Amino acid sequence: MKDNDNNSTIAAEQYELHADPVYRFNMNRRRFFEVMGGGLAIAFTTIKSPGGILRDDSRLDDDQVGAWIHIGEEGRVTIYTGKAEVGQNIRTSLAQVVAEELQVPMDRIEMILGDTDLTPYDRGTFGSRSTPYMGPQLRKAAATARELLLDMAAKEWKVDRSNLLMENGNVKNLSTKQSINIGKLTKGKQLVHGVRDNIALTSPREWKVAGTSVPKVNGEAFLRGAHKYVSDMKLPGMLYGKVLRPPSYGASLVSVDLSGAKKMKDVIVVQDGEFIGVAAPDSYTANEAIAAIRAEWKEKSHPGRAELFDHLKETAERSATNQADRLIEGAAARVKQTFYVDYIAHAPLEPRAGLAQWTNGKLTVWVGTQRPFGVQEDLAKVFNMPKENIRVIQPDTGSGYGGKHTGEAGIEAARLAQAANKPVKVVWTREEEFTWAYFRPAGVIEVTAGANKDGLLIAWDFHNYNSGGSAIETPYAVPNKSVQFHRADSPLRQGSYRGLASTANVFARECAMNDLATDLNIDPLTFRIKNLREERLINVLNAAAEKFGWRNYRRTPNHGIGVGCGTEKGGFVATCVEIVIDKEQGVKVIRAVTAFECGAIINPEHLKNQIEGAVVQGLGGALFEWIDFKDGKILNAQFSGYRVPRFADIPKLETVTLNRLDLPPAGAGETPIVGIAPAIRNAIADATGKRLYTLPLTPNGLET
Repeated sequence: MKDNDNNSTIAAEQYELHADPVYRFNMNRRRFFEVMGGGLAIAFTTIKSPGGILRDDSRLDDDQVGAWIHIGEEGRVTIYTGKAEVGQNIRTSLAQVVAEELQVPMDRIEMILGDTDLTPYDRGTFGSRSTPYMGPQLRKAAATARELLLDMAAKEWKVDRSNLLMENGNVKNLSTKQSINIGKLTKGKQLVHGVRDNIALTSPREWKVAGTSVPKVNGEAFLRGAHKYVSDMKLPGMLYGKVLRPPSYGASLVSVDLSGAKKMKDVIVVQDGEFIGVAAPDSYTANEAIAAIRAEWKEKSHPGRAELFDHLKETAERSATNQADRLIEGAAARVKQTFYVDYIAHAPLEPRAGLAQWTNGKLTVWVGTQRPFGVQEDLAKVFNMPKENIRVIQPDTGSGYGGKHTGEAGIEAARLAQAANKPVKVVWTREEEFTWAYFRPAGVIEVTAGANKDGLLIAWDFHNYNSGGSAIETPYAVPNKSVQFHRADSPLRQGSYRGLASTANVFARECAMNDLATDLNIDPLTFRIKNLREERLINVLNAAAEKFGWRNYRRTPNHGIGVGCGTEKGGFVATCVEIVIDKEQGVKVIRAVTAFECGAIINPEHLKNQIEGAVVQGLGGALFEWIDFKDGKILNAQFSGYRVPRFADIPKLETVTLNRLDLPPAGAGETPIVGIAPAIRNAIADATGKRLYTLPLTPNGLET
């Protein structure tokens, strides 16, 4: 994967195909345990032993309990995971499941996330995988630790183990009322025992910490502004870096005059091939130095937005033949339509930032990324050095939305720091973020479908060009079906985005379903349920409709209602909206009800935040977010030209969560976004009779 090539496709589907679901990579790496209070000792372990505690100078494999959990002498518990916190509150929910299994209070748990020297290897935080994969791994590690502690206490007291239980960070003897803190049992040393795959876990029906709305861990630090993002960080002697950017995508350097920058006091100028950057004592001087460089570039010809959709079809891997035309000849209702999806930007609160320091041949990089170990691997390639000599640390980061799989700012900072022999920080501007980060893929989607007079689907032919394969399979029952994804040449750098291609595929599918229902004069909700066999999707549709009052809704002039639903990554969502058509405001979403189900709920309040955040973000992509470009240049690379949802755009949000205690928890960071766009589109059709086929729906207002 060429994550750093501007024209590369960073397909999240590729990451998911190669991700190890067990998260055990047995890398036998040296881990450096920093002293963090509570008796956290330096521990290196090499042997696999059936159980017990090893001395402090040992080394642990990643299949050992101690690789994931350390219990200090004072009973504080430190959890290690390579996951990244980017605002989704995974730090809190993972701490909750450990607290539940280990029976320790939340305030005694420390979480170490996203540090390549301290945590087990992890592919990254993407694909809503943290809860369904890392959650069980930590639960098993904590439950194994719990059983080891009970065994140790029984041995120390020489009592029957069946009389012992864990409670509030202590082992208690029910017969003698004797109690011992778990830290006194471990004496701060590492627990050495393989994590048991078949260990008994606490049933969600018995949860006391998990399943509750525990406040955000470290939340107060964010409220007080005390949390240090990478862009806030400083090191002694640190310089500020800037990188010379080409004028357009694919432009190659012809010549460069660095003399103007080199004449500036205290400025270090770096050229390595086409990489040109400066490091200076302050950001103002760094900007002045970049402006003083004179470069000549050879630019390439690129299709612009006006040619985008034709270009995607023309460069597709292979042309597709429609399989459904013959099968829908006798259909009572038919749809044959092409949908278009624009590129959109992630627009994270915190643009890319990286801080790098070289010390005695070892490189440390602090960077806002969703893949710390991936960045470590990229750095190893850039500098041709063992990755064991590279430490990547991911401080809790100001949002990602799938847009921070890469670590460009950290790599740039490392290149400048190596030349300067001083720490260097690089913080991208908002314009750089809009221009040189990657976008949600644009796409062309062709749908041909038909239904009989009874409202049952008879044929479905679906082709996605370029935007991706996530949620491409229809959840609706249909006897004759063809679904295909076709790769194409992307004029812009594209990659993961919240929900991946499901935002595009669900949009096209749900619009087509709505049009069939309307043409059959069947209620769109009824039509969907009639063609579904998946109980969980039916449940969220009914839950959203009931909360919304769908079946009792009284239509009024210029108002419309719409529904959209979908499933992806183990989550099920349905969204109902009400819109009003206003001559001055255009389309105004006045109410949105979303029902979501992702198995057993670990933190109800944080789940609600995830759902509502996804709906608000999806609102922008539905109505007005799009990237304009021409000749390899982004034309709206600032918030003044790229509109995201504002407070005035936010409708009344209502959320229904279905808590399935009989099912394992799934992720919730992505799937809730998919229902809002088709629901709005279908509401516009309900209000005006106008069927729209392009995302965003109303970038310049609703054309009548």
